[in-house]
Amino acid sequence: MWLDNPALTRQFLPAIGETLLMTGFSTLFTVILGLPLGLVLVQSGKDGLRPNKVLHQSLGLVVNILRSYPFIILIIALLPLTKLIVGTTLGWQATVVPLVVGAVPFFARLVETAVKGVEHGKIEAAQMMGASRRQIQWGVQVKEAMPALVQSITVLTITLVGYSALAGVVGGGGLGQMAINYGYNRFQFDVMVCTVVAILVIVQVIQMAGDLIAKRFDHR
Repeated sequence: MWLDNPALTRQFLPAIGETLLMTGFSTLFTVILGLPLGLVLVQSGKDGLRPNKVLHQSLGLVVNILRSYPFIILIIALLPLTKLIVGTTLGWQATVVPLVVGAVPFFARLVETAVKGVEHGKIEAAQMMGASRRQIQWGVQVKEAMPALVQSITVLTITLVGYSALAGVVGGGGLGQMAINYGYNRFQFDVMVCTVVAILVIVQVIQMAGDLIAKRFDHR
């Protein structure tokens, strides 16, 4: 009978908590690592504040290679690194490692796109006023791109929710693992429906919160 399933009464709420934890920590670490990487890509580019062709092309190549890696293969390839950092290859804590490695290049490109969208006239005006490169980067480029950056973080977070569900295939914990173990392998349809609905609700809440925060930063 629906909702009397022990898998739902005992494991559903913990699985939601695991999904939120792995998504939250992965988003935090990805922003910490991906934001500087995206800014370096912008500043080392042809129209950046510190053009450096070799650095730009080298970073771009690494980012493109990591972005093209299928996530499920990345999880398996990073098992030794995950074991070294977390001490285990199972559970939501272990899933954070491949999630961050796979998401940092993706978020760096989002940052690059957002910052490049800032009007060049505002940068030139800051340069004419004698602002330093650091002041231009953080006071003009990052500040003006903040609404787009918030939207990028929203896209990143929702993407990580999807990746976290995929990680359930290899014991990554959370709603994904619950859907695989009970919904798919044991044909418990109620578990599958509940996990899918929970993921949809989480994604919807993240999108609404992201839109609200981005709107508060948009002063146009």
